[in-house]
Amino acid sequence: MNLENTTALITGGNTGIGFGIAQALVAEGVNVAITSRSLNRAEEAAEKIRKMDKSKGKILALEMDVKDFNAQKEVVAHVLKEWGKLDYFVANAGVGHFAPIQDLSPEQWQDTIDTNLTGVFYGIKASVEALKATKGFFLTISSLAGTNFFAGGSAYNASKFGLTGFTQAVMLDLRQDGIRVSTIMPGSVATGFNDHKVDEKDAWKIQKEDIGELVVGLFKLDARTLPSKIEVRPSQTPKK
Repeated sequence: MNLENTTALITGGNTGIGFGIAQALVAEGVNVAITSRSLNRAEEAAEKIRKMDKSKGKILALEMDVKDFNAQKEVVAHVLKEWGKLDYFVANAGVGHFAPIQDLSPEQWQDTIDTNLTGVFYGIKASVEALKATKGFFLTISSLAGTNFFAGGSAYNASKFGLTGFTQAVMLDLRQDGIRVSTIMPGSVATGFNDHKVDEKDAWKIQKEDIGELVVGLFKLDARTLPSKIEVRPSQTPKK
């Protein structure tokens, strides 16, 4: 399937996995809108993508907090006004607060759930009618933390376990409308998530462009077939 002249909206597309997906889609000729809570950061990321040698599609930078339902509706409306349709919605924006339960604050819990889970609910509610019109694709970025729990991860685990289940249920709700719904569950990815500084020690990890290639392949797959939940992890981990 040729992706040229299709349109995508990626939340949290200014950095990390979202940026890698945006790069890969623009290289395929997709017109992509990326969002960030900071318009400056979104515009900086968009400019980097415009300067790519393989840049074929258009890139649009928008400001949005996924915790704001009205903002999500406004962004979808902006994309429809700009390009007339929405083919792909990638719910990527996420946060991580990690602490033992006795140290985790109510504010950290709420921020994690509201961003990683409720923000995705808002995303599908804002985009579902547009995706019905194109028989489009709604993709969430969960995590292996959505099936594997760990100490200090109560909020993050809860949000990603919930996101994985939410996505699978939505897939069943919308399949008869022609909307494909899937989730990707990455393991260790070399990104700046949670203020991590990426360096050569992260070479063993999944790279953001790897997830971008995976998404391109998923969107190109014939619509009759749907990988509804994809786990992806580094081939090898460092020897201990």
